[in-house]
Amino acid sequence: MNSPSFNAWKLVSLSPLPVWALVLLAVGLVAGIALAAWGVRREPSRGRRLLLWGLRLGAGLAAFFFLLEPGIRHLQVARMKNRVAVLVDRSASMNFPSEPGGPTRSAQVAAFLEKAAPTFASWQDRFTVEVYGVDPELAPVTPAQLGSEPARAGTTDLLAALRSASAAGQGSRKLSGVLLFSDGADNAELKAGAVGRARAALADLGVPVSTFLVGQEALKDLAVEGLKVDDFAFVRNSLTVEVEIHGRGFAGQDIPVVLSQEGKTVANKLVRMTTADDVKPVSFTFTPDQTGRFVYTVTVPTFPDEAVSENNSRSFTLKVIRDRVRVLLVVGRPSWDERFLRGLLKQDANVDLVSFYILRTLSDDPGVTNERELSLIPFPMEEIFDTKLHTFDVVIFQNFGYSDPSLSIAEYERNLERYIHEGGAFVMIGGDSVLGEGRASMPTLMEALPVEAAGPANPEPFKPRLTPEGLRHPVTSIGTGAASTEGTWGELAPIPGANLTRARQGATVLMDHPFVTVDGKNAPLVSVWDYGRGRAMVVATDATWSWAFTAHRDGSPNRAYDRFWGNALRWLVRDPDLTTLKVTADPPSVEPGRPVGVVVQARMADYQPAQDAQVRVELFSVATQKPVAVQTGATGADGVVRLEFAPPAPGPYKLLASAKKGETDLGKGEDAVAVRAVGPELSDASVRPQLMEQIASITEGKAYKLPQDGMPDVPLLDPPVVEVGRAKDQPLWDRWYYLVALIALLGAEWFARRRFGYV
Repeated sequence: MNSPSFNAWKLVSLSPLPVWALVLLAVGLVAGIALAAWGVRREPSRGRRLLLWGLRLGAGLAAFFFLLEPGIRHLQVARMKNRVAVLVDRSASMNFPSEPGGPTRSAQVAAFLEKAAPTFASWQDRFTVEVYGVDPELAPVTPAQLGSEPARAGTTDLLAALRSASAAGQGSRKLSGVLLFSDGADNAELKAGAVGRARAALADLGVPVSTFLVGQEALKDLAVEGLKVDDFAFVRNSLTVEVEIHGRGFAGQDIPVVLSQEGKTVANKLVRMTTADDVKPVSFTFTPDQTGRFVYTVTVPTFPDEAVSENNSRSFTLKVIRDRVRVLLVVGRPSWDERFLRGLLKQDANVDLVSFYILRTLSDDPGVTNERELSLIPFPMEEIFDTKLHTFDVVIFQNFGYSDPSLSIAEYERNLERYIHEGGAFVMIGGDSVLGEGRASMPTLMEALPVEAAGPANPEPFKPRLTPEGLRHPVTSIGTGAASTEGTWGELAPIPGANLTRARQGATVLMDHPFVTVDGKNAPLVSVWDYGRGRAMVVATDATWSWAFTAHRDGSPNRAYDRFWGNALRWLVRDPDLTTLKVTADPPSVEPGRPVGVVVQARMADYQPAQDAQVRVELFSVATQKPVAVQTGATGADGVVRLEFAPPAPGPYKLLASAKKGETDLGKGEDAVAVRAVGPELSDASVRPQLMEQIASITEGKAYKLPQDGMPDVPLLDPPVVEVGRAKDQPLWDRWYYLVALIALLGAEWFARRRFGYV
């Protein structure tokens, strides 16, 4: 049988005595040596003293040698190889050129690793060198792959990569060190530098991290960074957008900065870059004039020789909502209906009311030559119906048929008709001065209304009838369900007369006269329709106040009058909660290369969830004014479906949705989504040497700029030596010449002491 091969040894004690016994014997030997030295302290000859002390010390050591019984232990051992992790940043910023006109940063790392191959080979006896690409998970990579395959990771998370490398060494092979190759463009935990918890996490790694900075800092680039804006804004309230323009290599140049809304310029400014690497804050203040979600874009020009052009614009979505509904109420003459409606609007905290009384009709003859003598303050006709008209959400004409003879009513009619068509809301409330006597004076405005006059007013009292459309419509939904709504309307007092009107094609009649007909159809009482981008409503009576009087008379809690006009205002201003088709971008801002998601909620006309409704969503490019893609799907039991579009090109988009259930059209809806040109990884082409130096310093490594020659002498932890086989003890104390030496020392001391007269 072959004896095992031993490749290491060490000295050991083979004495069977316990440690405490060896300690006591050693103390006795020391005491004996000390007593011998004390006995010759008066010896006048220094040479004799030294000789006696030396012989006694030698004899004591020889005796202790035999007490220890020393031996050689032959060992079979192996030196374990530790790991050295080479981490190469594979984020998209590594595709930037390492220098103007030079290779990419990834290619530069690949060339360096090829040159460092001999150094790695020389470490093979002690270390296993593992090369990983951080993408963002660790994956083995070769220099050839680094040079040929572009980096593609969307973020840089250096701390996560270092943690992964450290965790991978928890087995038998420990981690001796890390070589980190990166431009330092971290946009995760180390974005703000190695501070706080990030600093503690680096210190806890327990291995030196040597960093190699890749890339130069002198790249020419202009970028839109640091966008600050609220998620929503209030319509007609000023809003401020703050951005930072980062310019490298543009010292002394004026840079135009433009803020646009879906292709339409909102504001622009000019900023001057004062240094070669300068950051200038820019703020835009503007006032949104429409509700909804819109895509805004901040843009700077693209100059030649820029490192990256995609970061010259930054898009974001802004949801514009209403703070308060601004209502203009113009009344022809005081009445109970006007009093109740005006009181209701004034007490509503969500309504900002502006009201006027006219107090005359076209047929009134005041008997004066100057119309301005009729009032202390002239009615601001031009200001209200021209310059300030667009500031109102809803315009209400109540029993109004007035025209100022000194001005052209046709001009203001056109303004009102245009106001409705471009997204405004208008309500015409009946009475003896409108849809009757005053109707002929406003022919243009009447074209925007869902009904037209059909004859003189009918003064007979009646209870309005709720139409099938009115039973489901949110304006007349004053109960908690279809049956409750119909019952509530049935309990209200009769209406003391109404104007006779005829519904236009496309109008929706919510309530009508149960007995009076026009052209074979019941005369409309409450009618609505969409006109262009706006909405219009006609209430062909000035006696809705009776609904409030009846409700309050008995202390009834149903508040039918309040609910009716509250619902009407919400429907007129397109309250999102009252739409039958709700479209929501999910999310509203999309990183490059990510899909565009959209959630559609469909409801029936009675606002119950529309199960199994067929939904069609079109992704419409605002930049090209063309559809990009279409997705279809069916809603679930909750009336909701989520659809997803493949990643589109960067830019602003609209999500245009429509839905049907069988033959029933459930309406249309839209939302906006911004697809960013670049994510945080490509928004900045600069390198961060300070971060790389911090990482090396905290972990007790070294920081380098990527050298042109071979691998420098990096700090690495030595691998441990581990006993992996058998051991064999070989005694040393049992040699005869060791015993002869002890006897010779003791005999020589006895002879010398006798010779010198101490025995």
